[in-house]
Amino acid sequence: MANDPTRRWRTPRVEAPGRVDPAFARWFSRWVWPCLRWAFRPRLVGAEHLPTDRPYLLVANHSAGVGLAEILCLMGLWLERFGGSRPLAGFAHPLGLKIFPASAVLARVGAVPSTYADAAAALSAGVSLLVFPGGDHETLRPLWQARRVDFGGRRGFLRVAQAAGVPIVPLGIRGSHFTAPMLLRARWLSWVLVLPRLIGMKRWGLSVLGVLVSLVIWRFVPLEPSVRALLIWLWLGSPFVFWPIVPWSLKCTVGAPLEPDALFRDDDPDLAAAALTVQSAVQALADAR
Repeated sequence: MANDPTRRWRTPRVEAPGRVDPAFARWFSRWVWPCLRWAFRPRLVGAEHLPTDRPYLLVANHSAGVGLAEILCLMGLWLERFGGSRPLAGFAHPLGLKIFPASAVLARVGAVPSTYADAAAALSAGVSLLVFPGGDHETLRPLWQARRVDFGGRRGFLRVAQAAGVPIVPLGIRGSHFTAPMLLRARWLSWVLVLPRLIGMKRWGLSVLGVLVSLVIWRFVPLEPSVRALLIWLWLGSPFVFWPIVPWSLKCTVGAPLEPDALFRDDDPDLAAAALTVQSAVQALADAR
């Protein structure tokens, strides 16, 4: 096993799904959370709807490139309200658990790979899951679609909930997409910029920050045009173009649980009606002021 050349590419096993490392939680609360509260003024509303007697899927809309502001703010709000008493495992792309430094952070916050097997294991252990079904399709949408919830037709999360017999709790996040404004979402961008494709991204986005820094590089960096063009190409393909730069208020609203008996019906085998119900519930919460 130690000499297996493919071992380093395997997704590491998550020992404690949903459990935030205490040392990391203290560091986050002391140094990161005050900055987030100042920049984004996050609020958590409707937490009383969260079941306390069983695990569930907390299903939310996703925004702003890699959703950094909303993910960090939600983690801070959760730790502030529940501490370590209510484990919640974020569903993360398996690649993120393999590549440093994302792997180090995700391991310390108890994230689990977004696979059916890992979801079933977490739920069977009584750990609830935070899921962003829209993924990169939703989070890379352009700014003029900022308030639109769009799961892109994805229904895997519904199959997870159906198989485990757990409720889906809708979570609407308002304001996050304005923290890292997006201008364009396209599959061809991931191919042209190469790096996104290499890390497994099927689509990529062009952000306001990406354009602004590119203009600065082209106008002020004293290098040959070919070198400046290379720097811009590398910059636009890096995840740093999605860094949140606008201090916009975030509101996270939790809705009433959608019970599996009512959500999953025999006359809806492809889960189309269930998908519409959940997406509409999240949209209503995201629209709430």
